[in-house]
Amino acid sequence: MFLIIGYVVVIGAVLGGYLPHGDIGVLIQPLEVLIIFGAAFGTFLIANPMSILKKSIAYTIRALKGPKKKAAYVELLVCLYAVFRLAKSKGDLALESHVENPEGSSLFGNFPELMKDHHAVEFLCDYLRLLTLGTTNAYELEAVIDQELEAHHEEDHMVPAAIQTVGDALPGLGIVAAVLGVIVTMGSVTEPPEILGGLIAAALVGTFLGILASYGFVGPTSEIIKKTLDQDGKYFSCMKAALIGHMQGYAPQVSVEFARKTLPSTVRPSFKELEDALQDAPSA
Repeated sequence: MFLIIGYVVVIGAVLGGYLPHGDIGVLIQPLEVLIIFGAAFGTFLIANPMSILKKSIAYTIRALKGPKKKAAYVELLVCLYAVFRLAKSKGDLALESHVENPEGSSLFGNFPELMKDHHAVEFLCDYLRLLTLGTTNAYELEAVIDQELEAHHEEDHMVPAAIQTVGDALPGLGIVAAVLGVIVTMGSVTEPPEILGGLIAAALVGTFLGILASYGFVGPTSEIIKKTLDQDGKYFSCMKAALIGHMQGYAPQVSVEFARKTLPSTVRPSFKELEDALQDAPSA
């Protein structure tokens, strides 16, 4: 939501400062837009595989929605508590049917926000499956989790890096459009000043659009995608802390307390809030 608000503020500030003294019609240059943004899209295709393009669209939509809210983390902690309670009472093997088919699980079905995040469900179930297979060394598992999270972090951050590269190129592409406009203008030097003035203004619009798109839209969009990914990464760090606590033999409530303490203050529930939520934790 703040992404859209920011776009509106940028447009409003630029046009609000221009319109009292300028003509909005001068800024409407479809061919300049075609040159700049068509070339920008082309450079994106040259530099990136199709998977990055698809993720760029998906992650921009994700940034529009914002990172996970506090309620999602409370639900996750309750889910982890319910899972560990079942494992403590009936053994880790009792989790097998749930991790093999989480979509049909009577346990995971109680946590709709978690189930919406396919990657998070897969991550959690993969490591719970290792427990059912007899994994007992918490330190070895922690090392594996860290490696997976690092690989996932690097893969995800290829998207904002790719978008930022396009943003960095836009001022240069704006100059390309401006130079082409000057070439057109130089071919019309015999025209009256009022016509030459319009041609020069149209050429300068290319530079204006390139710089504005870079620093006003594409660059900030890349940054908010990066921040959203970083914040949502805490969701997986939370699961990691709880899993390690469970493997080290702690009670379910202690394991989820370890997980709670890893969360940033903006999404971390208080001890009392979590305790109240755990009172309603569902059973399998």
